[in-house]
Amino acid sequence: MSEKALGRGSQCPPLAPGTLRLYSMRFCPYAQRTRLALLHKNIEFETVNINLKQKPDWFRARNPIGLVPVLEFDDKIVYESNVCNEYLDNIYPTPKLIPTDFYRASRDKMLWETFGKVTELFYEIPKSVADGSLDKCIRRYERQLRRYESELSNRGEYFGGSSPCMVDFMIWPWFERIPVLTIIAPEAEIDPNKFPHLSSWMKLMMELPAVRETYEEPTSHVHFFSSLRAGNPDYDYGLK
Repeated sequence: MSEKALGRGSQCPPLAPGTLRLYSMRFCPYAQRTRLALLHKNIEFETVNINLKQKPDWFRARNPIGLVPVLEFDDKIVYESNVCNEYLDNIYPTPKLIPTDFYRASRDKMLWETFGKVTELFYEIPKSVADGSLDKCIRRYERQLRRYESELSNRGEYFGGSSPCMVDFMIWPWFERIPVLTIIAPEAEIDPNKFPHLSSWMKLMMELPAVRETYEEPTSHVHFFSSLRAGNPDYDYGLK
């Protein structure tokens, strides 16, 4: 399956019966969540990357919202990263990433559902550099990160204890992008003196095969963000 993003006017590649397909975009952190789950579970799947600025009609037919990730299997279609990953964990339960205990599962879900409090600051911090409110923004950023630092201090090496759970994969994509943020605001770096558990966790995550396989270098993220800001997102950057 071609890695290049398919856009308006393209034909949807035929899907073979019994094949699991992921509609994705290489630089999308939400799609990366589902790629991580698929790869960590060693699930066989194929990928179709989408040009999200010029979406094909056949993609909108699968997800009227027009966002990735989308999973398709025969006549079944699932979208939204949290829904996709919960679906995968139920259909492919090995290794199990969401606890079977309802209370523990709810505690985990709270962590990834409220992570938006952190991700919104990824967009506010660059603006704050320009308007002079960086110090205030960094305080908010660190306050939100302390919740995750505290959880890790009680849980172990990963949010799943001695091995990763769904929380690890649901929040990782933004930690991968922190080096991009620090180019604009060095204060956003994960200081090991302030966040020793998160700092160690980031190093451990980088050793996971699924993380290594989905990883994009900071320079690639910078190029994509720059092209996105310029109004011409380079979805195929780095592909031959």
